[in-house]
Amino acid sequence: MKILVTGTAGFIGFHLAKKLLARGNEVIGLDSINDYYDTNLKYARLEQLGILKQEIETNKLISSNTYSNHKFIRADLSDNEIISKLFNSEGFDAVCHLAAQAGVRYSLENPYAYIDSNIKGFMNILEACRHSHTKNLAYASSSSVYGLNRSQPFKTSDHTDHPVSLYAATKKSNEVMAHAYSHLYDIHTTGLRFFTVYGPYGRPDMAPMLFADAISNNQSINVFNHGNMSRDFTYIDDIVDGIIKVIDNPAQPSTNFDATQPNPSISTAPYKIYNIGNNAPVKLMDFISILESEMGKASKKNFMDMQAGDVQSTYADTKDLNSDLSYQPYTELRQGINEFVKWYNDYYSK
Repeated sequence: MKILVTGTAGFIGFHLAKKLLARGNEVIGLDSINDYYDTNLKYARLEQLGILKQEIETNKLISSNTYSNHKFIRADLSDNEIISKLFNSEGFDAVCHLAAQAGVRYSLENPYAYIDSNIKGFMNILEACRHSHTKNLAYASSSSVYGLNRSQPFKTSDHTDHPVSLYAATKKSNEVMAHAYSHLYDIHTTGLRFFTVYGPYGRPDMAPMLFADAISNNQSINVFNHGNMSRDFTYIDDIVDGIIKVIDNPAQPSTNFDATQPNPSISTAPYKIYNIGNNAPVKLMDFISILESEMGKASKKNFMDMQAGDVQSTYADTKDLNSDLSYQPYTELRQGINEFVKWYNDYYSK
C-alpha cells in the first residue's frame, strides 16, 4: 500500500511514518517545516527517516537514505498546484493527513495561519483525493472540538458546536468538510480526535516538553488554573497503533444512522469520527509529580489562572474505536513518562 503521510516532520507524523515504513508500506512524507517551533527538532525527526536537511529542496521529491520505501517532499498545503500534481503522479492508496497549524494559544496571536493551513490546506487534500480517486482518507481532528461541553467522558455522539478557540473551530470545520466529500464523492473519511499525545520527539509547545525544559533548567513551570486541570495523556505508540488500525479499515456507511436523531460521528456516507485517547484522565499535578520523580528533580511552580481558549479537563470515551477496531492503549503513564525523559535527556545532552 502506498500511503501519503502529511506532517512527517511533526511529532505524530514522524512516529507514524516510521512504523509504516517498518512494516513495509511505501510512504511519501510531506511537510512545510514551518518555524512555529524549533525547526532543528523537525529536521532531527526527518533525519531518523533518512531525510537529510542539506538534501531537501522545496516542492521536489527526494529519496530516503535509510528506507528504500520512503520519499519526502517539502511543500505547503495551501499550494493547490503542488498538492494536485503530487496526487496525480504518485497514485496513493491511502492518505493520512496530520499536517496542520497546531496550538490553541497561538491561534489567538496568528489566526490567519490556521485558515491557510487547516482550512485551505485541508480543502486541497480533499480536492486532490476527489480528482485522483483516492478513496481512503484518515485525518487529524482534536479533542479541542468539544469546547464548552462539560459532559465527560467526551463522546463522539456529543454535539461540538461551541468551540472556544479558532484552532478548535478549524478542526470542527475539517470534520464537516470531510462529511460533505464523503457524501458527494464516496471518499471514505475517518477523523481522529487526539487527546494530549506525549512521548519522545514531542512538541516543544506542549506541557510535557515545557515542564521538562523548565525542570532541567531550574526555571518555574506555569501551572494554569492553579493546577486544577486534568488531561487524557496518551502515549505516542498507542496513538500510532490506533491510526494504523484506521488506515487499514476505512470508514464505511452506517446502517444505524437515524436522520431524525443524527449521531454526528456516523453517516449514511462512508464517514466516521473516533476519539483516540487513553480513556483515563490524569490530574495535572499528578503528571508533574511523576515527571519530577523520573527526572530526579523537583520543580518550581508558578500557579496561574486559566488561559483563554483552554479547557479544564479532557477525557476520551474510546468505546467505538475499541469495539470497531480493537483499539486498546497499553502504555502506563509512568512507563510513558520514563521513555519520554530518557529521550529528552539524550537529545538535549548532545
